[in-house]
Amino acid sequence: MTFTGLARALDTAGILRAATAGADDVRVHGAACDSRAVAPGDVFVCKGAAFRPAFLTSALAAGAVAYLCDESRADELAALAPDAPALVTSDLRRAMAIVSAEAFGRPDRALPLVGITGTKGKTTTAYLLRSILDAWHGFGSCGMIGTVETYDGVEDGPSRNTTPEAPDLWRHLAHARTSGLDALVMEVSSQALKYDRTLGVELDVACFLNIGLDHISAVEHADFEDYFTSKLKIFSQGRTAVVNLDTDHADRVLAAARASGRTLTFGVGRPEADAWADDLAATEEGISFTLHLDGWERRVSLPFPGEFSVSNALCAALAAHLLGAGADDIVRGLERTRVPGRMEFYRTADRQVTAIVDYAHNRLAFDSLLSAVAGTFAGARVIAVFGAVGGKAEERRRDLPEVAARYADYLIFTTDDPWTEDPLDICHEMERAIPEGFPHEIVLDREEAVARAFELAAPQRSVVLLLAKGSDATQHMATGFVPCATDSELAAAGVAAYDRAHAV
Repeated sequence: MTFTGLARALDTAGILRAATAGADDVRVHGAACDSRAVAPGDVFVCKGAAFRPAFLTSALAAGAVAYLCDESRADELAALAPDAPALVTSDLRRAMAIVSAEAFGRPDRALPLVGITGTKGKTTTAYLLRSILDAWHGFGSCGMIGTVETYDGVEDGPSRNTTPEAPDLWRHLAHARTSGLDALVMEVSSQALKYDRTLGVELDVACFLNIGLDHISAVEHADFEDYFTSKLKIFSQGRTAVVNLDTDHADRVLAAARASGRTLTFGVGRPEADAWADDLAATEEGISFTLHLDGWERRVSLPFPGEFSVSNALCAALAAHLLGAGADDIVRGLERTRVPGRMEFYRTADRQVTAIVDYAHNRLAFDSLLSAVAGTFAGARVIAVFGAVGGKAEERRRDLPEVAARYADYLIFTTDDPWTEDPLDICHEMERAIPEGFPHEIVLDREEAVARAFELAAPQRSVVLLLAKGSDATQHMATGFVPCATDSELAAAGVAAYDRAHAV
């Protein structure tokens, strides 16, 4: 792609304000918005409140051949780097997506892509689908961009954002194309849709799981309507829409899905859907069901509990079917799925205590998980350990303890990414949401909170729920991201300590 080609794309979109003359033949091979990630041939995006002119100097030194900025920075940066070709835009976020797509050569058109959005279940559904595709094509054949990890055939590691900024997203898609991956599955967050991170990505399948209250704050979505409208934008990017008939506001979701070329549906106990399930049977080991799809039916046993897990599996099965996977691969992939930090089970040697690690962090996810646990582990004492994040999603401070108090017997409030807020203040807010006198305590140190939960669990039959952090290995504090033990590690340590204390 040439510099002129990028300027033309922005002009076609109506957002080009200026382009350096005489740079027509400059070749551009990629894009970056972090000066530390610039590769030779990139166009560098000057963005964000934290941007400093020195970042552009570093990017040019690293091999950037041009830069993109908005009108407010144009004169300053032109004076700083008068010889660097510049693109000036009236809409930096849209321009960043358009430029990135063109600079990387539209890799989305070279491999099957599935996008998944929803208030809860995105990560689990993505792993279910990835497991099916790996069962079909072979392990490592399917890329992943999501909350837990990013794998594109070149890069493989933990993710910072559910859906990355446009230059990073298109770089991952380009890597997947170059690596010859058979498909790529991506979680698509409401923030990514609202702020055009995924603008222009052509999805073969656009999946909508559910909608509930979440991410409502001054720094995310002003209200539910803004959140919902952002989620629905995914259909404008999909060739085929896959919709959960059991979601709230299903009629509105189905109406929006018409923006895709066609719509297929799934649902539990919904024979009118394209993929549906019946004969659900729950045990303490997971849940089984009969899957109906495209005229065939198979018995499936998932290694985690809850009707919501069946719903996620239906979505994954239908998406995989659309990509060409057969019945045997679908069943084998579903049954082999393991999701880091999601529905992870840890059991003591005497089977008296079961610890469950799950990333559930909003009202809908809490209600689905805790109700499933209460039904599956009838008679067991349920102890839930969780906190609420600082600086955003303030509704969780009310919703999470309110829901947990309906199903659990004891609550331990602790630290969960407080950012610039005092975690004790957040815990006190959560206290005010539970009934007066409800058994609970505050233990700010998360490791100590989990250890306390295991103390309370012994020696009776109990379930210890470690919620909202999953496989996260950092706490977002005022000083930045501070390393911490993951809930998975804490659960394993709690089980080991219990076993030592109760060895026969």
